[in-house]
Amino acid sequence: MKPRVRFAPSPTGHLHIGGARTALFNRLFALKTGGTYVLRIEDTDELRSTEDSVKAIFDGLQWMGLSWQEGPLPEGGEHGDFGPYFQAERAKRGIYQPFIDKLLSEGKAYHCYCSTEELDEMRRRAQLEKRPPRYDGRCRQLTAEQKAAFQAQGRKPVLRFRMPDDGVTEFQDLIHGSLRFENKLLYDFIMVKASGYPTYNFACVIDDHLMQISHVVRGDDHISNTPLQYQLYKALGWEPPVFAHLSMILGPDGTRLSKRHGHTGVQEYRKMGLLPEALRNYLALLGWSTADSQQIFAPGELESKFNIEGCQKSPATFDPVKLNWMNGEYIRQLSADQLLERALPYLQEAGVGVGADREYLKKVVCLEQEKYKLLAEIPKLVDFFFLPEPVFDAKSVEKVLKKPEAPAVLEAMRKKYAALGDFTEGPLELEARACAKELGLKAGQVFHPLRVAVSGRTEGPTLFRMLEYLGREKVLQRLEKAAALCAV
Repeated sequence: MKPRVRFAPSPTGHLHIGGARTALFNRLFALKTGGTYVLRIEDTDELRSTEDSVKAIFDGLQWMGLSWQEGPLPEGGEHGDFGPYFQAERAKRGIYQPFIDKLLSEGKAYHCYCSTEELDEMRRRAQLEKRPPRYDGRCRQLTAEQKAAFQAQGRKPVLRFRMPDDGVTEFQDLIHGSLRFENKLLYDFIMVKASGYPTYNFACVIDDHLMQISHVVRGDDHISNTPLQYQLYKALGWEPPVFAHLSMILGPDGTRLSKRHGHTGVQEYRKMGLLPEALRNYLALLGWSTADSQQIFAPGELESKFNIEGCQKSPATFDPVKLNWMNGEYIRQLSADQLLERALPYLQEAGVGVGADREYLKKVVCLEQEKYKLLAEIPKLVDFFFLPEPVFDAKSVEKVLKKPEAPAVLEAMRKKYAALGDFTEGPLELEARACAKELGLKAGQVFHPLRVAVSGRTEGPTLFRMLEYLGREKVLQRLEKAAALCAV
């Protein structure tokens, strides 16, 4: 049978970086092996799961190009033969009940009536005795009378799985190798909450088996859950899937990646102007590499080169500087038309270039393509082309326009450009250099005031092409106003 893998997020928030990487690796594994990549929504947290989060997961995956082959459809309905693909719906349909009944009847599960206070006391005592917190199994052997007494008190039980008391749980992990856990250090986990909803550790085992998932590829924060789930597979007489636990993602400070490190949601990176293909490339390198440590992948290369053997056990560090660099590399590979299409949403949101001729807008946007790292930077870098007059940066005025030679330079250049026949890059530069020679100045002493006068800033695109694109009328107006500013 061909491999079947799944990405199974909990809809309690947006699609975060760690989840996106897990989805990516599952998809790459499926494509490389000719298998199937399934999306399942694990919404058994009835208090925190929301429809908005489900939509955010759909949107994030689709934007990143991580569309799934089987599972729920964003527009409603589902595609595949193993649905429903929402766990809450599966619970409503009673899919989990036969397995609950089987485990209860065989003495492999039991009702637990312990209160929150009693469980807190167990944890406190474990801390004092410096041992791992572990449910002590006090409800394992309750009599019918004891159960009736608890029920009379209004206690609603949870259902716990009965773990073996001794021996070891051992399994092979494709990334971490042989993993071994002493059963006496494990605990009787809750299978079904008092509300009747199944928990993660229970529902995912049932669903993975019924959906014929062959490989479970997920983050290594789930390693501690795996022995519990492994024992549940065995209790039900099922063969566990193959496990592969991806390395942890750390922030630049060496601690687990979280919101304190900045953006963690995929949609936040979209707003910043990351290209989805650049983000995919970067995430693929968090915990995986090729033998030659390739950094940039052409379209289709990740799919052909990915393999689980290249995944590493050691934690990966999320480096936003490298991510932005990589995004810049991808931006430089775009054609002029592609760059404009990618930049348009950001320009429109900022109100830059509204109503401008498309070809002119494309020329302006492409002027600094070599410098861009994020699409969201573009509006601010090109807005002066479309403003009635530039917004002068105070430091630029003080540093450049307040120089003694600036008024004479701007007046001389205004006269030269007013008389210039061919208002294009080459002649514009020749006139500026001629002006510098006539005034006995260095070229920079003419170029810098020119730039600040027409753009309001000391940095920007190639100067004379910028002047050409601004056009004679706008350049002359700005030179005149800047000359007046120099005199203030």
